[in-house]
Amino acid sequence: MIRTAIAAFAALILASIPEAFADDLAGRASVIDGDTLEIHGTRIRLWGIDAPESSQLCRGENSLQYRCGAKAANDLDAFIARRPVNCLPITLDQYGRTVASCSVEGVDLGQWLVRNGLALDWPQYSKGKYDRDQRDADHAGRGICSYVEPWLYRACVRAGGRPIDCSDDANAHP
Repeated sequence: MIRTAIAAFAALILASIPEAFADDLAGRASVIDGDTLEIHGTRIRLWGIDAPESSQLCRGENSLQYRCGAKAANDLDAFIARRPVNCLPITLDQYGRTVASCSVEGVDLGQWLVRNGLALDWPQYSKGKYDRDQRDADHAGRGICSYVEPWLYRACVRAGGRPIDCSDDANAHP
């Protein structure tokens, strides 16, 4: 009786562990946005970085707005180029997505995005791992020129701001 109860308890614990943590995630990835992938039906948020949102607008060198979130996603998709992506799960985020460090042929995708100016180091999570890559990209003028940090953009939209206004001024909510 006790063995049966222990076995049932162990099975319950194992069943509650997310599938993404059972093994590393690997395979062909679909790019959802600049910092989110999907492999085998599992949504994966890239660890330590934040890319512009799909609806976010940025200003180019000519001061005209463009869809920089789409640019980050498209450039990431072109870099991956249907090659296998390997991800090492780290945790789950508040939306139930697996947060992971992912790579293609040994290249860290988070670092690649930051180094190319398509995402920011998110020091709250990365503890500055990609800070030097971000400074190098800024110094070299690579990637997206001018934009509101994605975490401030999301806060503005959640507070009722219009995406076009929040793209230029994260304090532009009613």
